[in-house]
Amino acid sequence: MTYTARIALVGDRSEAVRSHVRVPRLLTALRERDVLDLDAYWVPSEDADQGMSGFDAVWVLPGSPYRSEKGVLAAIRAAREGGIPFLGTCGGFQHALLEFARHVCGLTRANHAENEPGTAAEEAVVVPLACSLVGHEGTVKATPGSRAAHLLGTDRTQARYHCNYGPNPRHLDVLREHGMVFSGSDESGDVRIAELPAHPFFLATLFQPELDGEGGGGRVHPLITGLARAAVEHAGNRHAR
Repeated sequence: MTYTARIALVGDRSEAVRSHVRVPRLLTALRERDVLDLDAYWVPSEDADQGMSGFDAVWVLPGSPYRSEKGVLAAIRAAREGGIPFLGTCGGFQHALLEFARHVCGLTRANHAENEPGTAAEEAVVVPLACSLVGHEGTVKATPGSRAAHLLGTDRTQARYHCNYGPNPRHLDVLREHGMVFSGSDESGDVRIAELPAHPFFLATLFQPELDGEGGGGRVHPLITGLARAAVEHAGNRHAR
């Protein structure tokens, strides 16, 4: 017996955000081609602090700055602490690092420079990129043995970006010490994928895998398929309990 997996799409939905337009098509492809029973719900950032119980996956989508940083961080924390499959892309990646820094690493004053422009460099976990990645495409190399590499089935993937902010290198070691693994980097060695190996499924990418194959039908990136499969498994376990 299979159960419908309920996926929370966290973000401030807008037709102007390409990934927001693309995601429903990908979910349809996963239902039809992979026969995965998925039911997705858009959760505005200001409503995301109401809890994620009843959901089988949380996907924090691009579109930052969000109307409510508090709501987005609450959704990420709920997924992380509750063992709910999680994917964060672009802004979701940035806020996953911020949530982890504050609530796991004890960096209570950690901030996102886009949300708090006056943040001191030593407190900003997410900072402006030296070069904007808006419209950029490039290769990302995944660490052998990582969840990302396993899902990709290879150690490389093409990545499409639309962002101006990324992780502050000065804080990466602290995040590593507390269990976050940076399992993908670009050709310059800059971090592009993060994951929590101890979690059933917790993955975040600075790039937007939802844009992979855009214009070429309903091709779904392996990382997104991985989230969907983890959600279906979570739904089965939830009903079994």
